[in-house]
Amino acid sequence: MNFLRGVMGGQSAGPQHTEAETIQKLCDRVASSTLLDDRRNAVRALKSLSKKYRLEVGIQAMEHLIHVLQTDRSDSEIIGYALDTLYNIISNDEEEEVDENSTRQSEDLGSQFTEIFIKQQENVTLLLSLLEEFDFHVRWPGVKLLTSLLKQLGPQVQQIILVSPMGVSRLMDLLADSREVIRNDGVLLLQALTRSNGAIQKIVAFENAFERLLDIITEEGNSDGGIVVEDCLILLQNLLKNNNSNQNFFKEGSYIQRMKPWFEVGDENSGWSAQKVTNLHLMLQLVRVLVSPTNPPGATSSCQKAMFQCGLLQQLCTILMATGVPADILTETINTVSEVIRGCQVNQDYFASVNAPSNPPRPAIVVLLMSMVNERQPFVLRCAVLYCFQCFLYKNQKGQGEIVSTLLPSTIDATGNSVSAGQLLCGGLFSTDSLSNWCAAVALAHALQENATQKEQLLRVQLATSISNPPVSLLQQCTNILSQGSKIQTRIGLLMLLCTWLSNCPIAVTHFLHNSSNVPFLTGQIAENLGEEEQLVQGLCALLLGISIYFNDNSLENYMKEKLKQLIEKRIGKENFIEKLGFISKHELYSRASQKPQPNFPSSEYMIFDHEFTKLVKELEGVITKAIYKSSEEDKKEEEVKKTLEQHDNIVTHYKNVIREQDVQLEELKQQISTLKCQNEQLQTAVTQQASQIQQHKDQYNLLKVQLGKDNQHQGSHSDGAQMNGIQPEEMGRLREEIEELKSNQELLQSQLAEKDSLIENLKSSQTSPGTNEATASTRDSEQIAELKQELATLTSQLISQSVEITKLQTEKQELLQKTEAFAKSVPVPGESETVIAAKTTDVEGRLAALLQETKELKNEIKALSEERTAIKEQLDSSNSTIAILQNERNKLEVDITDSKKEQDDLLVLLADQDQKILSLKNKLKELGHPIEEEDELESVDQDDEDEEDDDDGKDQDHI
Repeated sequence: MNFLRGVMGGQSAGPQHTEAETIQKLCDRVASSTLLDDRRNAVRALKSLSKKYRLEVGIQAMEHLIHVLQTDRSDSEIIGYALDTLYNIISNDEEEEVDENSTRQSEDLGSQFTEIFIKQQENVTLLLSLLEEFDFHVRWPGVKLLTSLLKQLGPQVQQIILVSPMGVSRLMDLLADSREVIRNDGVLLLQALTRSNGAIQKIVAFENAFERLLDIITEEGNSDGGIVVEDCLILLQNLLKNNNSNQNFFKEGSYIQRMKPWFEVGDENSGWSAQKVTNLHLMLQLVRVLVSPTNPPGATSSCQKAMFQCGLLQQLCTILMATGVPADILTETINTVSEVIRGCQVNQDYFASVNAPSNPPRPAIVVLLMSMVNERQPFVLRCAVLYCFQCFLYKNQKGQGEIVSTLLPSTIDATGNSVSAGQLLCGGLFSTDSLSNWCAAVALAHALQENATQKEQLLRVQLATSISNPPVSLLQQCTNILSQGSKIQTRIGLLMLLCTWLSNCPIAVTHFLHNSSNVPFLTGQIAENLGEEEQLVQGLCALLLGISIYFNDNSLENYMKEKLKQLIEKRIGKENFIEKLGFISKHELYSRASQKPQPNFPSSEYMIFDHEFTKLVKELEGVITKAIYKSSEEDKKEEEVKKTLEQHDNIVTHYKNVIREQDVQLEELKQQISTLKCQNEQLQTAVTQQASQIQQHKDQYNLLKVQLGKDNQHQGSHSDGAQMNGIQPEEMGRLREEIEELKSNQELLQSQLAEKDSLIENLKSSQTSPGTNEATASTRDSEQIAELKQELATLTSQLISQSVEITKLQTEKQELLQKTEAFAKSVPVPGESETVIAAKTTDVEGRLAALLQETKELKNEIKALSEERTAIKEQLDSSNSTIAILQNERNKLEVDITDSKKEQDDLLVLLADQDQKILSLKNKLKELGHPIEEEDELESVDQDDEDEEDDDDGKDQDHI
């Protein structure tokens, strides 16, 4: 307060004495007046003075205004005047402030008054409670005042709101206000509230902010909306940027799908207002926030897949290929598509299939590359296309192969009707525009990134430089352009391409060294003392020469590792070589390029380094330095040690694989034995059930026989005949059901025998191994299987015959039923002749004889079924014997496995002895004065640790 009084006293143009007295009187009236109307009028007068005399009103009236907010909440009018007055005091939004000094002074006043207001945290809490009032004259000025407080001292006010009960929730209610002015200012308030505060961002997101903001954007017309859409998009960016929790919540809530209508803009040439361009730009940036390379890989990948599934990527590609799109929107769309497809195989495959709407259709990649190598296109657009191409090839070996294949002789279009991506890259690589050279070189380097196969394939590319001269390889042409002294940007691009090409590819190194002029050119460039502009070229030449040494397989006698090191020692000097190599990582543009994958440069002169190339330099700089200082003896020793270790590792790995395979086989045999036991028990249960059913059938047939015998004794009586004919249909129905049961049981037995047969075949094939005993067991299995198959065929034929007989019986039964009905109708009535009665009696006796014959046939069938059951039981016994044989074979296999484990332990002991001998030899070399680096000792110690771990693994296997 004293500071503010001093400022007021020092003002050259302060208020008149009468105005100061007026403000003082108004403050006294606010403080002492008992009538509400008097206090209201006084606060209204202070409001009118607060803009012109901001400092004086703020010093004298702020305390009284806060008191009014506390005591007069029942009167919305005086509360509104007080809030407006406080807003005028704290806010810096004064239209008449045009002088820089006055603006700075105004900002200082706003910060000071804000600090005074929030010094008592209860004031902010009071303001939050006032926002619950629905009255427009209270809520709207309250929103503006709180927004101004956040703009002045955001972090302090954010912390107070964060600890206030339901503080954030009260502010979220503003988005649901039906009055647009309050809703729109509420969006601005939440913008200031959520800026750089992750905790508040999470609370706002979980208060359903995404749903409400997306609804507002839809209501306002998506990209065709006004500034309200812009404010909502800025708030969404605040909530999602660098906030992994909110990004995941946004994706899980299926809000990505609701972004697709934003980009349905069509390809019309009109309708691109400045606000629409701004809105669409923010929408594209919001998509990039979700798939930014700086996000966790898992979160980015899931968002990329969701964008493809909902059609958002397809919609972006439509804008990409549309006509009439403003240049800045097209550039940002290319950057957005780049990050949506980066590292996502599904999206990259889709992008490769997109065609431009031309006649004939051309792939989108080709159309974009045509813009990249065209020097008349805007610089930012060419950078965006390069980034898109890099993202398309990022971790995409399939796409890399497709690009390189367009350069190979077998795939080039002989008719020349279409231009391929490879041809465009070669055209840009050797054009007169240095920026095209650099972009094409970097793009081609990304087609080779971490892909040894394509590095070797690119060696096959031949270029026809002129009609009279023979074709030269692409590698040779790159080195030729380097030696011609082209522009620095061109040479740096070619050197980056060559370094990427030769790294981790000894064959490419051999091809490079095969040209006798390459090494002298590199040593000459490194050895010269050139200006600062050439230092980067010297550093890259040193890196390329170091790669030629480190990845050299010594296949060329004149350019073996040792000879190249000696050449460096004589022509350059090791220290000078390492110093030149260090120029790369010390350069300012190297640090800038290493931060983000996107090539974002203010102008073409700054396009020197590629992001992926900076990773390669960081990886190779140390190993090349170490390789330069190593002697030939150390190289030989290191190679010998590597070979020995590789041999040891191969032996151990081999036996580990053998043991692993044996364990798998043993586990499979155990599972098969367990399965066979279960099936055996099921079959035995089924046989027992069949035996009981057959016994029941015998009893039923005996009962039927007795009943038929009794019926034969009473054939002379018509009444008895009628009674027999009344019982006969029931017996025949029961007989039919029993036949059906027998038929189903036979089918079940047949299926079980088939399963048994297949199991025995599988056991035979899985148990086949060398040895006399196993061969004998296999022969027995084959014989048993042949017998089982023969018996199965017999049973099948019997079942077929039984089925025929059952059908016949059913037919006869139907005929018998019909005859019985006819017989019932023919019962004699009084007055009928005795001759007719005698004829009918003879007919009934014939039918009874036929029934007796059928009964005998059924008894024979039951006897056959009993014999079949006995045969099935014998088959089960033979299966049990087969299982016992397999159990013996499993035991033999376990013994063999134990022997192999013992052999492995012996080999591991021998390996440990060899390592001990190597260690003792190294110690002797130390005693004799030969230096041994610490890494060798560490490798030997690591080898001992690995052997001990292998011993522990072997013990664990034995325990199993």
